[in-house]
Amino acid sequence: MRISPRIFSNASTSSVNANEIAFFSKLSQQWWDESGELGLLHRMNPTRVGFIREKVEDAMLDDARTEEEGMRRVKSLGPKLLSGLDVLDVGCGGGLLSESLARLGGRTLGIDAASSSINIAKLHAAQDPAFALPSLVSDSPSTSGSLQYLNTTTEDLLTSDHETSQFDVVCAMEVVEHVENPTSFLKSCADLVKPGGHLFLSTISRTPFAHFLTITMAEDILKLVSPGTHAYEKYVKPSELISFFRNDLKWIQPSQQAPASIAVPYTRAEIRGMTYIPWSGKWILTPQGAPFELDCNYIFWARKPLTYSTPVAP
Repeated sequence: MRISPRIFSNASTSSVNANEIAFFSKLSQQWWDESGELGLLHRMNPTRVGFIREKVEDAMLDDARTEEEGMRRVKSLGPKLLSGLDVLDVGCGGGLLSESLARLGGRTLGIDAASSSINIAKLHAAQDPAFALPSLVSDSPSTSGSLQYLNTTTEDLLTSDHETSQFDVVCAMEVVEHVENPTSFLKSCADLVKPGGHLFLSTISRTPFAHFLTITMAEDILKLVSPGTHAYEKYVKPSELISFFRNDLKWIQPSQQAPASIAVPYTRAEIRGMTYIPWSGKWILTPQGAPFELDCNYIFWARKPLTYSTPVAP
């Protein structure tokens, strides 16, 4: 499928949008208010974490020499499934997902371009003995055990002297729809993934249905989030992501063509819709084949080939 040129343009090499950073900086004090404007993200977090666990566990089983060996490894890790893995949370905000990933055992680094969000993340982590951070406001890495935070971008992290240059798991949840240049952003995220590692993205599809739910209802009518939180033209269709990872990054090989519905598993990528159930206050993975399955919120996973070289631009 053809990638929308207005979404995946190369007009800028930086993915940082100053207006977006300023907007979310104003919300930084609300990151850990579960009843506030970011409450929907709190409720979404368990669903995102569950999907991450599922795909990493599946990969461990697939990589094992025998099914028994794979099951033994997964069982030995228990609730610390990410133990021994380097994990990056891009656009971490106040650390909602970062803390969850660290609790799964991952050596977790959360990064965000908004310094106010990083400061909130450090302050919140410092309240938990498991994450006690010695420095709460410096721009240098603050770490204790399995959780660090840095005020930086993916592009800058790639060229920095940070101790970890690539990660086993990279997550960028609800970020793609806020960056200036999705092409640059996705390429930098991909470069930060180790061969054989995992990339997880969640975002919103560019459909009239998504506009109705996320802007007309959530912003204009129900006032669940501030006006201007979302920009419809920045939404990315699932088909565009699949095309980008197949044709541009070559992560999905030609022999692994997506079936009629791209919401089913195949060797190195999967997309699942996410639906909010208002009467239960929970998010779920949308049942496959359901109406409007991928027409609003969705989560994407891709696994970087073990043998991989960065494609050369024509």
